[in-house]
Amino acid sequence: MTRHATDKPVVLITGASAGIGDAIARRFAAGGFNIVAVARRPQPLARLVESLSAIAEVKTMAADVAAADTPQRAVQLAMESFGRLDCLVNNAGSGRWAPLHETDDAMMNEVIDISLKAPFRFSREALAVMKPGSSIINVGSVYGLVGGLNGGIYCAVKAGMIGMTQAIAVQYGANGIRANVVAPGVIKTDMTKDFWDTAGFQRTNHEMTPFNREGTVEDVANAVHFLASGEGSYINGQTLALDGGWSTTKFLSMDALLAERVPA
Repeated sequence: MTRHATDKPVVLITGASAGIGDAIARRFAAGGFNIVAVARRPQPLARLVESLSAIAEVKTMAADVAAADTPQRAVQLAMESFGRLDCLVNNAGSGRWAPLHETDDAMMNEVIDISLKAPFRFSREALAVMKPGSSIINVGSVYGLVGGLNGGIYCAVKAGMIGMTQAIAVQYGANGIRANVVAPGVIKTDMTKDFWDTAGFQRTNHEMTPFNREGTVEDVANAVHFLASGEGSYINGQTLALDGGWSTTKFLSMDALLAERVPA
């Protein structure tokens, strides 16, 4: 049975148990939303419920976002628990990274299933219940805007997410439903921390970013919340690169510019 709609808006967030997804959940809770949090691991979800209990009602679902029935079950949970769904944040994704010649069908299908099929299915289910004023925000990557060396299927899927978002924007904007992408650069999380301080990463990221600090999960969460808020209510079909200028400049740090080349 569907509960009568609450006064508080409701957001459904995938990949909500850690990293960027956890930060997004906390930002939306602080912004006055109730939350449906979907992730694979039940323990972090339980901790999220406990830590936000004073400011938001959080319903959780421990499930694989790539399972065909998870989107329908998650949207049903939102409607049964709160009677409404105002925002969908497709945050869960696969970080698998390899050049095409090293990408077998199993890896290709895994990335497509998690990072494109799942957001498509979640969006399809959400659109069936969303009212005017609702929005879908897809957490993509700057590598959907520019090719990344060895990016392979990862870059292809992130570009596909942008196309899907634009299709939602043009199809449902007249109904008052918006869709946008937040495309972060590489953000330090459990997924990226193992290579964060390697020389190669430092060269391709820090030495090529024309800003004086690293991006954080809070930066991403703030951007996502802004796009869902009334302050972002005329933004539709856009991709916001959240990368300190990395994707739009040819910046090189002074250290990189003055480095001595070693003959091959």
